[in-house]
Order: sequence, then C-alpha cells, then structure tokens
Amino acid sequence: MQTAARCKAVLELMQLVFADQKPADHIINAYFRERRFIGSADRRFISETIWDVIRHRRRLEFDAGSADPRQMLIFYLKDADLTEIFCGGAYGMPMLTEAEQKRLSAAEDKVYPPAVESECPDWLFERINNPELLKSLNQPAGADLRVNRGSREEVMRQLQTEGFEVVPTPYSPLGVRSLKRINLNNCLAYREGLVEVQDEASQLAALLCDVGPNDRTIDYCCGAGGKSLAVAALLNGQGMIEAHDIDMRRLEQLKPRMQRLGIRNIKPVAKAENRPVYKRFIIDAPCSGTGTWRRSPDAKFRLNPSRLAELNRIQAEILETAYPLTASGGRIVYITCSVLAEENGWIVQSFMERHPDMMPAGLPQIWRDKTGLPYPGADERWLELNPLSTGTDGFFVCVMEKR
Repeated sequence: MQTAARCKAVLELMQLVFADQKPADHIINAYFRERRFIGSADRRFISETIWDVIRHRRRLEFDAGSADPRQMLIFYLKDADLTEIFCGGAYGMPMLTEAEQKRLSAAEDKVYPPAVESECPDWLFERINNPELLKSLNQPAGADLRVNRGSREEVMRQLQTEGFEVVPTPYSPLGVRSLKRINLNNCLAYREGLVEVQDEASQLAALLCDVGPNDRTIDYCCGAGGKSLAVAALLNGQGMIEAHDIDMRRLEQLKPRMQRLGIRNIKPVAKAENRPVYKRFIIDAPCSGTGTWRRSPDAKFRLNPSRLAELNRIQAEILETAYPLTASGGRIVYITCSVLAEENGWIVQSFMERHPDMMPAGLPQIWRDKTGLPYPGADERWLELNPLSTGTDGFFVCVMEKR
C-alpha cells in the first residue's frame, strides 16, 4: 500500500473509533478481518498509527479546533508530505482545501489546558486530579505473563530459548515481563500452558486472596476468569474455585483456557450458595476500567457520569450480596481495575461502616507473606496499584474479615 492508502485506512478507523460506540480493539480487529488483502507491514503501520492517534486524541482535537477526524488527522500528519497523502484519486484522500491549508499554516505551539495535556476528559480529570498518574495511564503497557506451571526460572529459560526477551516482574513472584511484544501463536511455552497472559497487578490481587485448599471460595463476577485461573494454579490442583458470572457465555470461554493450562479445580456456577459458607468471597467488581487505560486508551471516552453512578450502585449491591454468604472468620476480597476513589475506598469504607463486624484483614502482612517484599501501599486498609507507583495497571484490593 502507498502512504496515502495507509493514511486513508487510519482515517476510516478514526471515524469508527471516535463514534465511541465500541472498543477500539474490536473495531480494528474487525477492520483487518474484512480486509485480508492488507499485508503485514501495512497492518502494523495502520495499527500503530491509529493507537497513537487515540492516545493523543484530546491534543489533536485541541490543535485542530475540531472533533472532525479528518481535521485531526491533518494535524497529526502536519510534518509529513501532505501533498502525497491528500492526493485524491481512488486510493488517496481528497486534497486539502484552501481553508485547511490556511488553518495548518496558521498553527502555532499552544499551551494545553491540564486535562488536554493529560489526555483525559474534563470530568474525569477533575475526579482523578493527578496529571502524572493520568500521563502514566496513557503510555502503552508492557506484556506480562503469569507462570502457570513450573518455576519462574525454568519458564524464563524456555522463553529465552525461544528467542523472547523476558525479565522477572518486580513484585509478583509469579510474573514474567516481556520487553517486546509476544506473538502468542509462536510461543511454545504459552501453547503448552506454562504461562498465561495476566498483568502483574492482577497476579498480585490473586495472591492477596490468600486462598487455602480447604477454603470454600467463589470468584464472583469473574468475567473471563483470569483470577480464578491464577488462584486455582496457586492451589496446585487442590480445593475447588467456584467461578461465577452473570453472563454464562463468559464462563464458557473459560473452559478452553482451563484445558490449555491443565486446570481442573474450577467449577463454573450460575449463582452463589444461599447460606454463609464461603471462607473467601472474591469480588472482581464491575468497574470503569480506568486502571486499564494503558491497554484501552479509547475507553475513557466511552465512560460518562451516569454510567459511573450505575457502577457504584452495582458495586455496593454486590458487597451486600457477599456479606450474608461469607462465613464467620471468612474474608471478602474486593477488587477493581480502577483508580477512582468512588469505586474503591469510598465503596468499601461505606460498606464497613454499615457492617462493623467487617474489618480490614491486615493486608500489609498478607502482602509480605506472599511476596517477601515491603508493603508498597500508602494505606494499610487497602492497596492501590498503578503504573506511576508500581509499573502495573491500576488496581485496587481490599481484604475484609468477618469477625
């Protein structure tokens, strides 16, 4: 493909992604599936460019003075040969108009407002109120793997033998970080079930659940079941994890992953037991996903205040569901992949105030027991992880014990 055709494809994707109706990765994957004639080098250029545009969406809109994808793309490409790209014809985009040329020539360096500089919608910028954290959440994430079977050292040696550059994750004793993108189809260690894709923060959340083989455990709202798989692997085939999700189709997607990883101690369930039997009630709470913006930078533009309020209602309801089903001496583990206080500390603090017999379970000691490292949190009641402080996705973990 010529440069003009590549950039035209980027514009087509911008028009689809910036409608803010579907996740960008779904749109991009579908675009390429429908155009199998696009070669690998062209796919790589188009994919890398559209993701870079998404990560600079607010600044491009500010520079262009418009939310129109074409105007934004013009400013993104301002240092390229625009006559080659906007050349008209069947494979290029329409030539620049006189008005577009004037706007471009009149452009000058601007001082961005803080929310624009942080690449964050205004209403979310006010809530998070941490420009450096927001900037770290706008950087691409690395590729983390969890060791599913065998020692980390042995698995790292196999990955290195296969030609992958990997290092241990700094906090999780289960984690391996690839310094470059890994094509899982070409990774024998992945196909053989030695490793599973999982961000270090999610691995740590699974460790902090502190599940024993005799603890009746449910992973509630488990989604794709990443933490269920991690907890089951930590038990070395002992015990049984009940995996629950309101959408049973997600639980069906768990089965081939269990088969590849050789895990048999997970049982999908449609609902929790209706009596106080659980020693570990793990809540993988539905949330805004603000902590995963490194991987899904487009998600911030699909979130709105009414959706956040609905999520807060659901989070509080799920905690109330867990309370009577948790046995005396048992624990509720509340987990989100969010950096928003109203989904994290505010929710669990309100819950513990309503139920004085629910108390923080000594998270710093659990952390030290599981990792052998100093506790990295600023608050002993709960742990907040994020790319600025720990180099991970943004995660929140609170372990509460029923006294």
